[in-house]
Amino acid sequence: MDYNDDDLLQLSGLQHFAFCRRQWALIHIENQWRENLRTVEGDLFHSRAHDEAQRERRGDTLILRGLPVVSRALGISGQCDVVEFHADPDGIPLRGETGLWRPFPVEYKRGAPKAHNADALQLCAQAMCLEEMLCCSIAQGALFYGETRRRTAVPFTRELRQQVRTSLEEMHQLFRRGYTPRVKPSKSCNACSLKELCLPALMRRRSVADYLRGAMEEEV
Repeated sequence: MDYNDDDLLQLSGLQHFAFCRRQWALIHIENQWRENLRTVEGDLFHSRAHDEAQRERRGDTLILRGLPVVSRALGISGQCDVVEFHADPDGIPLRGETGLWRPFPVEYKRGAPKAHNADALQLCAQAMCLEEMLCCSIAQGALFYGETRRRTAVPFTRELRQQVRTSLEEMHQLFRRGYTPRVKPSKSCNACSLKELCLPALMRRRSVADYLRGAMEEEV
């Protein structure tokens, strides 16, 4: 099944979804958003990586920034922070360039490597978009973390690719239903910019419907 333009979800939402399904739904279904220090710092960090005017060549490496990508098979679209194309005899041709090139996506993150694999899922989805667009195979990419100033290699394993597909299938189902999952409070809630909208402590005890019903009764 191929998705049409109206059905495409934001690729970046995969990271939100893997981190917290409710956070993703609040942002991408209910269109709710609030900034905090972490989100502002993240936006500034990404703005440098997404400078589309920057096209660099370093020896046998061509570097493109803010590259738009799409996958009709997965139903997503978005941008890659950085895609490096390394000269490789087993690579693919690029329009306007001589020789053959091997794509290598690099995603920039503000903080440090995390215990969960939400960042790796987002990067793998970018690679899968590039594979569909360029008719190629991409074995790995890298996550660059601003706090450590180091790259973390990410192999695009069969298991990681399947997790991308499974997550996106669930995202499409929830989006079609317009359904926001109930909260599952964790320590991560304290750092979330949507904490005051999500109300994790309150919603743990009461459903949203009960909360709204109570609020309406108080007004009457």
